[in-house]
Amino acid sequence: MKQTWISRRTLVRGLTSGLAAACVGSGQLVPPAVGPSRLRVGESELEVTFSGVQADLPQGDLMNWVNQSATAVARYFGHFPVPRARLAIAVREGRQGVSGGRTWGDRGAHTRIAVGQRSTLETLKRDWVLTHEFVHYGFPDMPEAHHWIEEGLATYIEPIARVGIGNMDAATAWFEMIRDMPQGQPKDGDQGLDRTHTWGRTYWGGALFCLLADIGIRKNTGNSKGLRDALRGIVAMGGNIEVEWPIERALQAGDKAVGGTALQSLYDQMANAPMPIDLAAIWKELGVERQANAAVFDDAAPLAAIRKAILS
Repeated sequence: MKQTWISRRTLVRGLTSGLAAACVGSGQLVPPAVGPSRLRVGESELEVTFSGVQADLPQGDLMNWVNQSATAVARYFGHFPVPRARLAIAVREGRQGVSGGRTWGDRGAHTRIAVGQRSTLETLKRDWVLTHEFVHYGFPDMPEAHHWIEEGLATYIEPIARVGIGNMDAATAWFEMIRDMPQGQPKDGDQGLDRTHTWGRTYWGGALFCLLADIGIRKNTGNSKGLRDALRGIVAMGGNIEVEWPIERALQAGDKAVGGTALQSLYDQMANAPMPIDLAAIWKELGVERQANAAVFDDAAPLAAIRKAILS
């Protein structure tokens, strides 16, 4: 089971488009005769059920929010990572906001999530939780020791996927990465990602691994491929949440998809030993700097093209 800890980051986000605009041209609602609502995203189908109290928003607005999150993930992976999935939405009385996301792969990909009864369109516009949960569909189920790569991928990919559909701007995404990525650095007593299961190392240590992997793959391929290509390769080989794979198999499949050994080599360095990263140097090379509540860019930086490609 994958569980999102809501406290992992603040929910203040600057957005460039509304919820309805983000959903234009994506999935189509398929009204069933009876039972749950169904949403098609490309060739995949999401079955959505509701429980709890009646939300202030119409159900169609909630379905548009689901559509937005699913479309963001489908764009990143090239298609929605599983052919079928189930989503159970619990509407909580008197509350506002999205919380309590949990995702499983056994008995088919499925997610449970809570939405406050008083949630508004603005609440749904700035939600990251459901996108985070849907990202989990695009990687094999891992043993507990490797929970960091599951949560790290979801943490790293979620803002990138949302930028891809115009639901977040690049300056905000990079600002949050600069702000939050230091939480993934090893602290005293750290024994590597496989052996240190703190909140910071699980979510942001995993995200730091993903950032380094993305940059490494792009350097090795002349920026023609990145982490998303490795993940698409893993999914193409059958590696989604509905199967259990050893981490080595998943990383080898990803490396095969992009050429080289970037994923396995990085894992060998970070799995069982602390590996502090000079983040200031990385941001400088990428040409991104934090200023106030946004990021500013230097397109003359050595890895500026890689920075742009990561969020393309």
